[in-house]
Amino acid sequence: MAVYADDARIPAQAGRIRARWSHLYVGSQDELHAFAQGIGLRRAWFQPATSYGGKPSRLWHYDVTESKRQAAIRAGARPVGPREFRAIIDRRDGMTGR
Repeated sequence: MAVYADDARIPAQAGRIRARWSHLYVGSQDELHAFAQGIGLRRAWFQPATSYGGKPSRLWHYDVTESKRQAAIRAGARPVGPREFRAIIDRRDGMTGR
């Protein structure tokens, strides 16, 4: 499955880093971790997302700064808009109409 890097560019501060953050996601967590490691992301930066109603969240991802987003795209990630996120996640999980 393809790796995706959205262009959400949400302003936030994480530790000492103040930046605009986007999301990196893919079909499986193993694929995501391998790709993320390849562009220099630490496993500790993985965002497992919050569990809703006792079910594991489907919205796991890595948050990435613009420079890491560009590195991901150079490494083969497909750039997408933030509105495409839900449709991609639904397709990844075999769901429709959500």
